[in-house]
Amino acid sequence: MKALVKAAFVTAIALTSVSGAFAQSAATASSPMSSGEVKKVDKGTNKMTIKHGPLENLGMGAMTMAFRVTDPAMLDQVNVGDKISFVAEQPNGQLTVTKLEKQQ
Repeated sequence: MKALVKAAFVTAIALTSVSGAFAQSAATASSPMSSGEVKKVDKGTNKMTIKHGPLENLGMGAMTMAFRVTDPAMLDQVNVGDKISFVAEQPNGQLTVTKLEKQQ
């Protein structure tokens, strides 16, 4: 009986993790891209400062602010002055770039 309860518990945790990952990925897929200009790249803190237009999905107006990045490799893709399109979200209450494309 203990083995059955343990198996059910492990399955429940696994399903919760998978559904959470799916929900986050679905949110990123449906969030609109915003435009901005890279003002600073800080690899030591895994952040970039972006001067951006309105972030409609977050209800924020245009401003310049620092964002975390989900993948530190994003910081290698851009330089100060680059024009970008990006998706910003607030996982765990922290403004984070979850998708990044350098504009040509």
